[in-house]
Amino acid sequence: MLEYLRNAADKPVAKILIGILAFSFVGWGVAEWIFGGAVRNNTLVHVGDETVTVEEFNMEKSRQMAFIPREQQKQIYADAAAANKFHGAILGELTTNKMVENRASDLGFIVTDRRIAREIREFPEFQVDGQFSTDMFDAVLNNSGFSEASFANYLRAQIMRSMTLGAMAVPVAVPEFALRAAYAARYNQRKINYVPVKYSAFQVGTPTDAQLREFYAANPRMIPETRQVSYILVPADMSKPDSYDAAYAMAQRVEDDIIGGTAFADIPAAHRGVKFVSIAKMGDNTPIKDSVMTDELVARAMEMEAGMESELIESKQGFVIMRVDQINPAHQAAFDDVKKSLITDWRRAQQRKQAYVRANELLVDINAGKKIGGTQVTVSRTSGAPMPVLVAAFRDAVGTNSIVDGTDAFYVLHVDSDVAPVVDNKKLQALKSEMETMMTRNLMDDYNAFLGREYPIRVNEKLYQRLILK
Repeated sequence: MLEYLRNAADKPVAKILIGILAFSFVGWGVAEWIFGGAVRNNTLVHVGDETVTVEEFNMEKSRQMAFIPREQQKQIYADAAAANKFHGAILGELTTNKMVENRASDLGFIVTDRRIAREIREFPEFQVDGQFSTDMFDAVLNNSGFSEASFANYLRAQIMRSMTLGAMAVPVAVPEFALRAAYAARYNQRKINYVPVKYSAFQVGTPTDAQLREFYAANPRMIPETRQVSYILVPADMSKPDSYDAAYAMAQRVEDDIIGGTAFADIPAAHRGVKFVSIAKMGDNTPIKDSVMTDELVARAMEMEAGMESELIESKQGFVIMRVDQINPAHQAAFDDVKKSLITDWRRAQQRKQAYVRANELLVDINAGKKIGGTQVTVSRTSGAPMPVLVAAFRDAVGTNSIVDGTDAFYVLHVDSDVAPVVDNKKLQALKSEMETMMTRNLMDDYNAFLGREYPIRVNEKLYQRLILK
């Protein structure tokens, strides 16, 4: 074909064919230019006008991995949840830095190369005998996973961050009146009078079957859903590549057998070292004494349908395949099965009713100005009376009478008066520092929210799912 075109290049037919071929190659190139960019797009996150690329993410990941203990590194490689948390923290930090870079650019901040050079020369880590050392500079960068250019960019970003967020780090002055009001609110005391009406002070008889059935109709007991789950474990040392690869190959063969119809319980007979475990009851808050079945795996099992197998799951012990053998739906317990335990609940309910009636009688008396006895005490917000009484004592206004519901008693409460606290300068200064920190944090949160609105974050979900989430 090409020989024919060379020999007949001047003929009209040949020119037409050459034109068609040229257009095809140009079209191919244009299509690659138009569509290929999306295929090769390495942007993880857009932050305003800035981007976080895969290369930036991987470089920061490598740098941080070099500074964490080996055991933590193993956990990140072996545990998907730990890896996702680690990766998310890195991406969050990079995204925050990009928001700050956007803001610094809009504010017109500039960090010159001369400033970067001066900052580098002043780093104590790069000095020998008080003088900048090129050899020390190169050695520290190599150990830190930085190139000269990447370190300069990192330092420029940090300076920009300081210029943009520096004002946020200045403590916010707390007005004196606000400090005094907060001190009074925290350390204020109150004089109260309260009378406990305990449930146990009232005697009740034995209920009849009819009373118990009526009580059970109003207070049914539900038996939660439970599941029978079994799993196959292909053991492996997940921190060692050879063990990981061998176990993964074995797990794939196990998967093939299961797809071919082999029962879970028969898998160990066909594959040496593989374990089969059956858990008869899962899902009723009963602790599962099985190191393989972590909370994450239990949650997965509770979401699966009956008769379904999971995909291969990486765990600390190796590769796991789970199957939900049976689901026992939640249902109401039969009356006869819970009858004995209902008697205790019925008696407590009757005692509670009588205690509430008595508490109301006392409340009527105290509202009428009668003396009802009880305990007179000065309380703080954290001590001096049962906690429900303390909450009500500082919630209600002075002079209020009320009934407070406790765990095993009702309390008839009268709030008598306020007791102003004595000022302790040490406590006052500690409260001032706490309020300054809180106000600074709130200001920073508001500023971060502003940055998020001003420079919206758009995540490349497909790339994020493929490269980061495991």
